[in-house]
Amino acid sequence: MAKASDLRKDVIDIRTGRRLGELIDVEIDEKSGRITAIIVPGEGRWFGLWGGGPDIVIPWTKIVCIGPDCILVEIERPMPV
Repeated sequence: MAKASDLRKDVIDIRTGRRLGELIDVEIDEKSGRITAIIVPGEGRWFGLWGGGPDIVIPWTKIVCIGPDCILVEIERPMPV
């Protein structure tokens, strides 16, 4: 079983090569207990808390690979919360 701290990785969009940020939260389906989306801070946010734009929600289906150092995603455009 993975710990939440194990998921604190950089999230990178493979279409653009752009670093979207570090994973700060996950959405979980209460009935199934499965992760439905990951969340990274919006642009300009400091430690995911202050300033900047809205958080970016990335559906679990858009995750291409979870590696030792980063999470690769393929999204058409960031989806704000």
